[in-house]
Amino acid sequence: MTRYQHLATLLAQRIEQGLYRSGERLPSVRTLSAEHGVSISTVQQAYHLLEEKQLITPQPRSGYFVASRKATPPMPALTRPAQRPVEITQWDGVLELLDSRLEDDILQLGSGMPDLTQSTLKPLWKAFSRQAQKQETYLLNYDNLYGVVALREQIARLSIDSGCQLTAEDIVITTGCHEALSVSIRAVCEPGDIIAVESPSFHGIMQTLRGFGIRAIEIPTDSVSGISLEALELAFEQWPIKAVVVVPNCNNPLGFIMPENRKRALLALVQRFDAAVIEDDVYGELAWEYPRPSTIKSLDVDGRVLLCSSFSKTLAPGLRVGWVAPGRYRDRVLHMKYIVTGSTATQPQHAVADFIRQGHYLPHLRRMRQLYQRNYETFNCWVRHYFPCGICVSRPQGGFLMWVELPEAFDAVRLNRELRESHIQIAVGSLFSASGKYRNCLRLNYGLPLTDKTEQALMLVGKAIERAMATCAHETTQEQQIEILAAK
Repeated sequence: MTRYQHLATLLAQRIEQGLYRSGERLPSVRTLSAEHGVSISTVQQAYHLLEEKQLITPQPRSGYFVASRKATPPMPALTRPAQRPVEITQWDGVLELLDSRLEDDILQLGSGMPDLTQSTLKPLWKAFSRQAQKQETYLLNYDNLYGVVALREQIARLSIDSGCQLTAEDIVITTGCHEALSVSIRAVCEPGDIIAVESPSFHGIMQTLRGFGIRAIEIPTDSVSGISLEALELAFEQWPIKAVVVVPNCNNPLGFIMPENRKRALLALVQRFDAAVIEDDVYGELAWEYPRPSTIKSLDVDGRVLLCSSFSKTLAPGLRVGWVAPGRYRDRVLHMKYIVTGSTATQPQHAVADFIRQGHYLPHLRRMRQLYQRNYETFNCWVRHYFPCGICVSRPQGGFLMWVELPEAFDAVRLNRELRESHIQIAVGSLFSASGKYRNCLRLNYGLPLTDKTEQALMLVGKAIERAMATCAHETTQEQQIEILAAK
């Protein structure tokens, strides 16, 4: 037996004896090298042999771990919201989530923030620096309502990857994707109208509808195939729905990519009832598959799809540069944009246009896709290891958001309050529902740098969930005993 085989056998015995527990981090290569008096390459060969035997798993930048013996959690089932128009609530919870961004000591495990630490963003900083050195007056002036032409041309060129054939004239620049969604909703609806939304759905859409006095009807949504077309058809037959808001690519918060045939079927259904589609594609370019998935807009032949996106998730949210391709609603969108903000800030538009034109954007995208996919693999292992059994976890196909469903009696709002004492913030599931459903769910962000601090925070979340689940089970047992006594 060679040295590396002997070391591998010794480590395998320790794993079988429980000295190294399931999911536990193994000693580093250097530590084992010093402990056993062997070379680093010998330890690496031993670890490779254990990996082939599926006894351990490597995790990028984290080392080697004992292979988890927990079964992979199932995916969330088709959601079942109340299929009737409702007034939207949850503003206080959304405001609390937004306010926590300002607290430097809070670890934002539930935010929608991308990783801003990558070196591929350096050319963007240089673009701003060049602008400052030139001190061109036009950078401080208003641009036109449509947005900077150079940026609209670059967006039109990039949209080819999603199957669209757009020109600069088809695009209106907005202050982030949030404004793109806002002006699109106002362009097709009046107060008192009804819009169909996925369930769960991005809380920003929910609160926009609330602000405009528009009611939402939540449509059951599958964590693999997206919004239920059958339930949507029934809703159309019962209610005067003006538009459908969907996030079909790298959905927020479920992470799915809607299959191509279902995108076509959705558009055909909306055409049949003469409604609009407001398509949020802000995460679409972060899909792990290549080429990136097509948009519903690419199938649009009569201009009823309003395609909304931004550079907030692919570059940086602080840029506040988004856009909308409004189709037949262009004049109405422009009017709504004029009412709300007027023209978008000029300098960031030129900086982003330069960044794209000089060839930096696509390499940055490739890097971020790879980073987020690797992060997901590590983060998912941590969730499997630290979270208790009895949960469901989404399996995103891109982006950096994960949805966790806990037992029905669980209260994630209470969990969030407890975690705040440990300086940890999650996104509570009820924020993603018009009527406050999904209180037993939470959204997590695996896109931020995965450090020891992140792993420790996730371990604390898992322990808090386990305690809460035990309490729920105890309370349920007590209630059942009371009911039995009362029946006697």
